[in-house]
Amino acid sequence: MFFMSPAALRAQLRGVIAFPVTPFKADLSLDLDGLRKNLRAILKHPVCAIVAAAGTGELYSLTPAEHLMVVKTVVKEVKGRVPVLAGTGFNPAIAVELAKAAAKTGVSGILAFPPYYPSPDEEGTLAYYRAIGEATKLGFIIYSRDWFSPSAAFVEKLAKIPTLIALKDGQGDLRRFQIIRQKIGDRLLWIGGAGDDMVPGYYAMGVRTYTSSIANVAPKLSLRLHELASAGHSAELSALMDKLVIPLYEFRARRKGYEVSVMKTQMDLAGLVGGPVRPPLVDVRPAEREELRVMLKVWENWL
Repeated sequence: MFFMSPAALRAQLRGVIAFPVTPFKADLSLDLDGLRKNLRAILKHPVCAIVAAAGTGELYSLTPAEHLMVVKTVVKEVKGRVPVLAGTGFNPAIAVELAKAAAKTGVSGILAFPPYYPSPDEEGTLAYYRAIGEATKLGFIIYSRDWFSPSAAFVEKLAKIPTLIALKDGQGDLRRFQIIRQKIGDRLLWIGGAGDDMVPGYYAMGVRTYTSSIANVAPKLSLRLHELASAGHSAELSALMDKLVIPLYEFRARRKGYEVSVMKTQMDLAGLVGGPVRPPLVDVRPAEREELRVMLKVWENWL
């Protein structure tokens, strides 16, 4: 089994990182055939990595056995064409268990979510991430999201974990993110992770890697946002943001959890496999589904 070193993984992560949904059938069981179909569609485009069972993949609704099935399916389908990372989280014991199991499947790295317990002491949080970093020899990424919005001083402590290669920002607080980057420098890779709608802001401050949920539906659009933002083509970038991206994110903000539900509905409408979400997330309302059908017609050239 090929092992990708943390340094090699970091070098690969430039561009668009795709976050596939985890499709479920009507009875909410895993739809692995649907997952394979979706992955084949994504892999027609030059994304730089794929993350299995992360936030968009409803990590927190999966059992450890299901998590392993999803990760195995992604690794087998990708066949080494791009790095595959596996999401992990919950608590130290489960996070370590999931990371170790994923490492045995041949993933290239780990994406670490904050622990379930909200706002613990920094010493305990540091111990949590150290446990994940020591669980495997793989490079891992810390995902700043929800309650976990670390200070620059705390990120400096985290950066001493040898296998940590990157910080993924899921807060969208560009001022804080900028301060952290200035403090830590190039010790870590900086990944924009609060949404495709944040690409102009991230790239204006020098970030060149972002995680895209739009890549589930329109990878071509995700890649174009990266290209335009990297080259500073603000006119075309602004036009795409105004016409396609911002309306989508405004829609997603209607209800908690719609960041997943809306993408799954778009996928179903586009001929891919989204399926329902698991509680506590909620599915898109029938009337809203028709709104998304109309929205998707505007996306035709990017599908």
